[in-house]
Amino acid sequence: MSTTSRRLASLSFFLAGALALVSAEDNAIPFSPGFDIAQVAALAQSLPSESWEFGTAAEALLELHNPELSVFGDSPFPVASGSKSSIQALVYAADKIVIGSTGLSNGNGATGDPASLGVSAVMLGKTNKTFADAAAVQLAYLLDTAPRYSNGAISQRADKPVLWADFMYMAPPFMAFYAADSGNATLLRDTYKQCGLYRDVLQSNGKGLWKHIVGPEAADPGHWSTGNAWAAAGMARVLATIMRAPVAQDVSWCTGAISDLSGWIKEILDAAMGAPLDGGLLRNYIDSSAEPVFGEISGSSLLASVAYRMAVLRPDAFDASYVAWADGIRKEFGTGGHVKSGVVSPAVNPHNWHDPDPDTSGSPEGQAMVVLMYAAWRDCVVAGTCQQAQAKTQTQATKTTEVLTQAVQTSQVPRRKCSANHAARRALQLEQSRRMQYVRRIQH
Repeated sequence: MSTTSRRLASLSFFLAGALALVSAEDNAIPFSPGFDIAQVAALAQSLPSESWEFGTAAEALLELHNPELSVFGDSPFPVASGSKSSIQALVYAADKIVIGSTGLSNGNGATGDPASLGVSAVMLGKTNKTFADAAAVQLAYLLDTAPRYSNGAISQRADKPVLWADFMYMAPPFMAFYAADSGNATLLRDTYKQCGLYRDVLQSNGKGLWKHIVGPEAADPGHWSTGNAWAAAGMARVLATIMRAPVAQDVSWCTGAISDLSGWIKEILDAAMGAPLDGGLLRNYIDSSAEPVFGEISGSSLLASVAYRMAVLRPDAFDASYVAWADGIRKEFGTGGHVKSGVVSPAVNPHNWHDPDPDTSGSPEGQAMVVLMYAAWRDCVVAGTCQQAQAKTQTQATKTTEVLTQAVQTSQVPRRKCSANHAARRALQLEQSRRMQYVRRIQH
C-alpha cells in the first residue's frame, strides 16, 4: 500500500469514527435544530415529481444519513463497491432514475436537471452496470451534445444556449464526482473551469450576486435567492470534491481551483449576508425592494447550509460571522413558526419564480434544502466549529462523546500536496482541534 493510500485509509478510519453517530437511521438526527427535521425530511422524499427535485432529495438524504459517503466526508473516494441496499439515498434514487437516451431522467428540455441524479448513479454503478453505463451516457451528453454558450459554458437548455444559476447544483457536482471517482484530473479541472465560465456570465458586476437566467429565452436578470443558493451550494460540492479527490493532489491547478472556488462562494455569501432580511429570511429576490418580495425558506436554508459547510472546509477564510449568520436563519425556522406538520414555508414557487404569492403547501426543493441545512449544521457541530447543540437524549450525548473521543485520538491529518498550500491542511488541523474541544465541552 502506498503512503498516500495509507494516509487515506487513516483518514477514512477517522471519518468512520467521527461520523458513526450520524450514519445509522436512528442517529442521523442527534441534535434538535428547533423544529421537527424528521417530518421535513419525510416530505422531502414524498413531494418531488421532477428530475432536479429527485436529485436534490437524494443528495439531502445522503448528507443526512450517510455523511461519510458524501463529498463532505473526509475520504469519499474512490467510491466503495459494497452493497448499497442499506443506503437510503441510493434506494430512493434507484427508484427515481429513468434511464433514457440522454441520461438519467426526463429533463423536460433541461440538460442539467437529470444530472442531479448522477452522483447516485455513480454510486449505484459500483454494483449495477446499468447505472454505471447510464452515468457515462449522462456525462457524454453534457460534454459532447448539450449546447454551449458563447464562452464555452454548458447550456442548461437543450435547444439553445441559455445559462441558469440552478445548473450549478445539478451538473458540475456530478461531473466532479465522476472525475474524482474515475481518476480523471482533466475532467475535474474542466468542471472547475465550468464554474468560472458560469460566473463570468451570471455574476452582476461588483455585487457578488448572480443573475438567475441569461440567454435568448426566459431571461431573468434578478438576483433570485434560490438561484444564488443553487450556485453557491453547487460550487461548495465541487470544492469539497477537489479537496478530497486523490487525483487532484498532484496537479498544478489544484491550489488555484481551491482559492477561486472559495472566493466565488464567498462573493455570494457576503452579498447575501449584507442584504436586508424579511421576517428573518432572505427575500425571494435578495436585494430587491420592489413588490412582490417576501422572505422565503428555500434560498435562505440552502445558503445557510453553504455557510456551515464552508466554515468547516475553509475556516481560514470563513470565520465565525458566517456561522452566526447561518445560525440566525436556522433559528428563525423554529422561532418564526415556519415549520408546521413538516411543511416549511413560505417558499417560492419552484415552477414559477415570478409568482407573487408565497407557497405554503410544501416546496419539494425547499424541503430538501432545509434537510441540507440541518445536515451541514449537525456536521459543523460534530466538527466543533459550530456552537454546541443539545443532544436529543442523554444516550446520544454519551455516544457522541465516546465516538468523538476515539476518533480524535486515532486520527491523523493527511499530508496532501494540494491543500491550497498550507491553508487547507491547517483547516483540517483546526477541525481536529475543535472536535477535541467539543468533546471536552460536552464531557463537562
